[in-house]
Amino acid sequence: MLLSLEIEKVEPLADGAAFGEAGAYERVIAVARGEVDPMSPANRGVALIDKAPRNAAGKVEYATSVFILRPKDSTRGNGRILYEVNNRGRKMLFGNIADGPQGVNDPKTLADLGNAFPLRLGYTIVWSGWDPDAPRANMGLALTAPVATDNGQPIVQTVREEWVSGTRVGVLETFKLSHEAATLEQPRARLTVRERADDEPRELPLNQWSFVDARSIRLREGTQAKPGFLYEFHYEAKNPKVQGLGFAATRDVVSWLRHSPDSMKATGRPMTHALAIGFSQAGRYLRNHISEGFNRDEQGRRVFDGIHSHIAGVGRVFFNTPFAQPARTNTQHEDHGFPENEFPFSTAALDDPLTGKSGSLFRGDDSDPLLIETNTSTEYWQKGASLLHTDPLGTKDVTLPQNARVYMIAGTQHGGRAGATTDPGPNLNPRNPHNPMPAVRALLVALDEWVVSGKEPPPSRVPTLAAGTLVEPDKTGFPAVPGAAIVRATNIVSPPGDWVKPVAPDKTYRTLVSKVDADGNEVSGIRLPDIAVPLATYTGWNEYKPPYPAGEIADRDGSCLPLPIDKAARESAGDPRPSIAERYRSGAEYVARVQAVVTQLMADRLLLAEDAERYLDRARKEPRVAP
Repeated sequence: MLLSLEIEKVEPLADGAAFGEAGAYERVIAVARGEVDPMSPANRGVALIDKAPRNAAGKVEYATSVFILRPKDSTRGNGRILYEVNNRGRKMLFGNIADGPQGVNDPKTLADLGNAFPLRLGYTIVWSGWDPDAPRANMGLALTAPVATDNGQPIVQTVREEWVSGTRVGVLETFKLSHEAATLEQPRARLTVRERADDEPRELPLNQWSFVDARSIRLREGTQAKPGFLYEFHYEAKNPKVQGLGFAATRDVVSWLRHSPDSMKATGRPMTHALAIGFSQAGRYLRNHISEGFNRDEQGRRVFDGIHSHIAGVGRVFFNTPFAQPARTNTQHEDHGFPENEFPFSTAALDDPLTGKSGSLFRGDDSDPLLIETNTSTEYWQKGASLLHTDPLGTKDVTLPQNARVYMIAGTQHGGRAGATTDPGPNLNPRNPHNPMPAVRALLVALDEWVVSGKEPPPSRVPTLAAGTLVEPDKTGFPAVPGAAIVRATNIVSPPGDWVKPVAPDKTYRTLVSKVDADGNEVSGIRLPDIAVPLATYTGWNEYKPPYPAGEIADRDGSCLPLPIDKAARESAGDPRPSIAERYRSGAEYVARVQAVVTQLMADRLLLAEDAERYLDRARKEPRVAP
């Protein structure tokens, strides 16, 4: 439970600017301190809790940073918490759902807040730390957790790390370790390199690398890692933190803000409901939060009434286990063999023929929240998202429980947001700039209405076997677009094995993707105007270019393949897709077709009026369509 929340600073947000009916907001910066009873059933699921140091009362202590944005006049807010799970210490809410700038971890100005969408709705927005190793610089949110010991002696275990240069991070010379090395004796560690996950690793001689200190190693001076190659390090690590306390800390902070008589010093008024949202890693965290029983506090009360998990696929976080590495995320090329995808995947109660297990992501009791899961096309190709709504072998569609919805936002990529560009980066095709956030905004509003008034959200919208829109990745019907790299396989999802000494799985789940139309755009899911009235083909996949390993699916990037501008350009390129001039006879026709799409999406509650107007304004100014 939470013992205290110490407020360090209260100051105006954006110089006191008003945000709709909610008015001005304040920033509240605080530190929360708590303790958990390791013998309580609510906490026994925390890995290493039995080896954590205890205080005089026999409890295990933690502390976490807390950041709150609250209406200055509390009576003008909506009285509800919107808790964003941070992603590797980062606040991503405004950079995603509010179309704001990326990388702002200390929002202060109007420019930091984008369109200020969640503020205009009147939420009290809360963040707190959950990962003990999340970066703390620039207002990063982290948890202070104790180190586990074995009767007072250090715990040591051989672990595995993996790094890839030039994909998720810059070019590497130094590799950071997730845990403290127990020894700096090189012969007791091993660094290998390989081009692809299925290749045999080649061990690097000891003169090719060295320890910098107990938390990092480096390649020989002047040597850079090969772009896209997999560097793997086995070493003896020590002093694991009790990381799973992060689940308890989130639970306790939100429960305190909802129920403690002292909470109004932080929120300004009693909170009636709590919603959570998480993007990518944070969405996977929320799936764990539900399945591991942390949506019920120590007094038996539900923590989050509603949860919106975006771009999590079927994943969880590699977190609540000794020597975990929660920053990892498994894609076709990287982080293979690390535990992320584990049955049960779906909120439907199912049997798993691969493991013999049965179950659901839900607990099946009153701790289960109302749940909305949104995914882009990428999660179907890289993160097994079809398993959210099929059986584990992909042989039948399944019916989700009444308190769950799943949506695919067609033709969007993982991390898609406003301002994304077509810069190809390390990829063969231009990246996908299609922004999924208009649909995410509409569904957050729908979740709020579901929680507060019981008004159900739109039905799930995904490709299905019954409709013939959920297919094998080599049977999508994708057209032969000239010069485009075309991906025809998905990332393999399999039961978790030994993450320290992984081997190729002998059993895999069947993951499927959406069928596409003659343009290559997905025929199912939420088809925003860029897909329904296209000027390009948008995908959730891409492929690496040299010197990266040939044929590998590019991390979590999609592709943008513009349509030919006119008949001459189409015929010259040999492009099978009708040109823009051939499909839209005038700018007025193009605008009318966009109008029809946004009108239907609004009627379906999958688009807000303000976003519909943005689409129409953009359509009126589209230079590629004849006036």
